[in-house]
Amino acid sequence: MANMLEAMGKKARASAYQLMKMEDAQRSGALYGMAKALEDSQELILSENKKDMDSGRESGMASAFLDRLLLTESRVKGMADGLRSVADMPDPLNRLLWETMRPNGLYIRRVSSPMGVIAVIFESRPNVAADSAGLSLKAGSSVILRGGKEAIRSNTAIVRVMRAALRDAQLPEDAVQLVEDTSRASAQALMTLKGYVDLLIPRGGRGLIQSTVENAKVPVLQTGEGVCHIYVDKEADIHMAADIIHNAKVSRPSVCNAAECLLIHQDIAHLALPVIAPRLLSAGVELRGDAFCRAITEGMTAAAPEDYGQEFNSLILAVKAVSNVEEAVEHIRTYGTQHSDSIITSDEAAAAYFLGNVDSACVYHNASTRFTDGGEFGFGAEIGISTQKLHARGPVGLSELTTYRYLIEGNGQTR
Repeated sequence: MANMLEAMGKKARASAYQLMKMEDAQRSGALYGMAKALEDSQELILSENKKDMDSGRESGMASAFLDRLLLTESRVKGMADGLRSVADMPDPLNRLLWETMRPNGLYIRRVSSPMGVIAVIFESRPNVAADSAGLSLKAGSSVILRGGKEAIRSNTAIVRVMRAALRDAQLPEDAVQLVEDTSRASAQALMTLKGYVDLLIPRGGRGLIQSTVENAKVPVLQTGEGVCHIYVDKEADIHMAADIIHNAKVSRPSVCNAAECLLIHQDIAHLALPVIAPRLLSAGVELRGDAFCRAITEGMTAAAPEDYGQEFNSLILAVKAVSNVEEAVEHIRTYGTQHSDSIITSDEAAAAYFLGNVDSACVYHNASTRFTDGGEFGFGAEIGISTQKLHARGPVGLSELTTYRYLIEGNGQTR
């Protein structure tokens, strides 16, 4: 296994050196070719995805994970459109980030540069293969992809199509590689591929994230699980709150920016819950609340202690009443994952307190947590949502996939 990964690492490194010499127009043109190839190969990709879906159902895969695994015509088109969107973004490389002229005459510039080789370990979403490849290539880096066994047929088809498009565009096809061995050993080998992998990005649940952080011997960009909260303050517009919560929980419950916990000010709960809860219940959401909220809401079951701080990835929502915004913030500090949290209120002081004291990557006022997304932020696409503080936080787009170099020009200076 180690020898196979090392061989892939060598190919990726060689491809990265070639990409570094290429103009943005070449890299972007290849992304357009990859997008067209995905659309032209839609029938093949969907056929392979159906095999993965059939296997998932036979193995008893939960509906939320089947939703992540599923590809449709619109989702394939979405992958292609994402590649085109990334291609249209400004070149992230060779940008002047900072400059100075030193008293000794040295002219120093900090310029953006390719990361080199990016490795992505992900689970059931096949679209991650296309997104990761597109962003890495645009940022001048090669990528090694290692998906989960549940999506191996889909990932293999997508990557083969993209590699063929790279050949047609006269780019090195080994700039995009897929580890087809889906054993735990392959993930471990990729995590420890020192000398070849410059940045490792895990995309998946708590188990994958923890395993990567604990075992990796290469730099890791931690993309986190999303225990996202929405706090309905006592000065909230109740109908606005109902719309936002419904969107944040129901629109796509299996993704990391979906709401998992509703906090509600006890002074507005008796008015707000009778408006918010029926919409959620009618959409099939299971509400698990504390005694205060259950007394107000018909159809709400009792929340267990472990329901707070849980990423359900399904139509389940924990509910809790709080006495003020300070208690809401403290609850988020205790149970949140520093991903995305939102306050619904017309009280500017409460909003300012929430925005100033919730230490999450994305903190919202009167908006759904579902906007935590590279496309929604104008990044073209994203490779994940970072919940750490070094070197990137929030949606990881093109600029976050670059590093920088210092270029120093002199005229004979010595020290």
